[in-house]
Amino acid sequence: MSARPYLLSALGAALLLSACDQPKIVTEPPAKTAPAADRLTVRAQVVADMKPVPATLTTRDMAEARARISGTLVALSVKEGDVVRQGQRIGQVRDDRLTLQTGALDAQAAAAAAESTRAQADLTRTRYLFSQGIYAQARLDQIEAQAKAATANLAAARAQREASAELGTQGAILAPASGRVLLANVPVGSVVMPGQSIARITAGPLVVRIELPESQAQALKVGDIVDLAAEDLRGVAARGTLTQIYPSITGGQVTADVAAPNLPGDLIGQRVRAAVKIGERQAIIIPRRYVVTRFGVDYARLVGANGVISEAPIQARASATADTVEVLSGLRPGDILTPAEAGR
Repeated sequence: MSARPYLLSALGAALLLSACDQPKIVTEPPAKTAPAADRLTVRAQVVADMKPVPATLTTRDMAEARARISGTLVALSVKEGDVVRQGQRIGQVRDDRLTLQTGALDAQAAAAAAESTRAQADLTRTRYLFSQGIYAQARLDQIEAQAKAATANLAAARAQREASAELGTQGAILAPASGRVLLANVPVGSVVMPGQSIARITAGPLVVRIELPESQAQALKVGDIVDLAAEDLRGVAARGTLTQIYPSITGGQVTADVAAPNLPGDLIGQRVRAAVKIGERQAIIIPRRYVVTRFGVDYARLVGANGVISEAPIQARASATADTVEVLSGLRPGDILTPAEAGR
């Protein structure tokens, strides 16, 4: 009876050893095959080589409302952001010396007018006496010369008075163009000089102004398409046309203007992301539906010679259209793809 437990233990150990010697059977999932429809053969194609460049939303020109005379700024009726029309009075410069000068010239003109009246009276009297034989021809010629001189002095005095009065009216500061006031930072009461800028006003149509190195600007030509970031322009414009290339080079940079429809004009000077075409290159462009993204990694579903699907990680970026992507690495021409949802 005591040997039975040892016999049972030996029998269990033998069964375990026999079970370990048996090979394990692993069941592999069946390979996925791609349908014949919607297969895509990868090919390289020529695309535009786009270069990101700095750009600014601005207007074609900037107008400066300047003071035409020296004096004190006594009024400024606009502020940044106001919309003005061409010729609108936006400020006033006053010089008290001009008022005094005009008054003095008024007195001179009145004196010249009195002298001219007296000379004309002398001329009338002398002509009468000459006709009566009392005065000689020399006396008449002398009086006529004095009358002409008095008339000329009167005209000169009046012209000087009008010039002084006109100079006083030039104290009005007028908007040189219709647009929006960008800068008006001269406080009322300041002493200004002739030619000093009082306000800066937009002029001309809205444009996106770009800058790029002179070595790359040689490929630019008027009419080229420029891609603009729609989110920087409130979604109203995503593509523009190159309308002007400025011939001057500043700091190794070439400046050009891009026109686009419905550009917002309330934030002049806003930075805009832009990309211009500087050449052409070979690229792999595939529809976005052939790419699947998992955990931030993009995959393409490759179809082998036997139709079996395998996934390959790729590096992709946005293309010119929303429904395509450009593959930077992971694929090569000749590869066959199937849509991301095929073979599932």
